[in-house]
Amino acid sequence: MTLALSSRPFAVGRALAAGLAALAMLALSGCGYNTFQSLDEQSKAAWSEVLNQYQRRADLIPNIVATVKGEASFEQDTLTKVIEARAKATSIQATPELVNDPAAFQKFQQAQGELTGALSRLMVVAEQYPQLKANQAFQDLRVTLEGTENRITVARNRYIKTVEEYNVLARSFPNNLTAMIFGYKTKPNFTVQNEAQISVPPSVDFSKPASAAK
Repeated sequence: MTLALSSRPFAVGRALAAGLAALAMLALSGCGYNTFQSLDEQSKAAWSEVLNQYQRRADLIPNIVATVKGEASFEQDTLTKVIEARAKATSIQATPELVNDPAAFQKFQQAQGELTGALSRLMVVAEQYPQLKANQAFQDLRVTLEGTENRITVARNRYIKTVEEYNVLARSFPNNLTAMIFGYKTKPNFTVQNEAQISVPPSVDFSKPASAAK
């Protein structure tokens, strides 16, 4: 009888601990813990897709450069800038931690923006060379590059949206308390300035007749 009575406090303690654990889980879910988990995973997946498309573009550049070099009179300065910009962009280690480091993230997107600008100038200059315009291999590469740039834009937009949702959650009460406890910090995002670098509309010479523009 004494043994049975002495075991009751332990049983009550276990039940109390289980109840407190259940309440803690309910409190965490009510303060956005599960949503933090979901958005964090979504942002990681979105970032991986951004990197995948940037890598796809980087892999295209050697073939583009090799094709353009076949035009002996092509402006070497423009070509050199593309090569240098690619080297700079691919030299940055895009680790998972990069998305949580504003300075590193800024450096990464600046390098990618410079590569975008260098490629855009290359394509504009290439228009001035009839042999390149008539080169089917170059035109195929150009179409592939345009498709890749579109994929990059889509991937970036997905990442921007996911990170915006995550950051709003991290700053909102009472979710900000959960973020503080578990170390969920706001993530850096692509800025409007960087977005503008890849969204410059093509220039149009309105002095030409419509038939010439086609």
